[in-house]
Amino acid sequence: MLKFAAIALVGALSAVGAAKAVVSIDDLRHTAPPEPFAAAATLGDSPGAQLVKSPDGHFWAEANVDGRAVRFLVDTGATAVSLNLADAQRLGIDTRQLTYDYSVITADGRARAATVKLASVTVGGARINNVDALVIEKGLQTSLLGMSYLGRLSRFEATPRALILHP
Repeated sequence: MLKFAAIALVGALSAVGAAKAVVSIDDLRHTAPPEPFAAAATLGDSPGAQLVKSPDGHFWAEANVDGRAVRFLVDTGATAVSLNLADAQRLGIDTRQLTYDYSVITADGRARAATVKLASVTVGGARINNVDALVIEKGLQTSLLGMSYLGRLSRFEATPRALILHP
């Protein structure tokens, strides 16, 4: 678990990744994401998903996390899947019982985070089991679909109009 935290901290502090994540989240504080957002679509007969770029320039994913829907901003600069308190609570996580012993950087500055393990995260047909995640105590407006999910796919590719996830 300590190794995961160290990796998360290094990723959070990386200049490019952290700057992109902070800018993306900061933009969301000022304007609500357009509705409806581009949902995941399966890719014909093959499992996987295609996320169409939203008019705001971001990729949004409606994921099934442990049997419940969670709306994520896809963030390749985020080391881990990161849940805001509201989404964590909707998933049945008792956020009052978590140990917030990691420090992360959000758009609102430093925040404390706790590690959790998600049984599964599925976007379209791209399902990953046993996903490491962080619950951010404060400052995270939108949950982030980070590299602890994306990095376990066989691959993902970005085109000018879509992000394609391959399990």
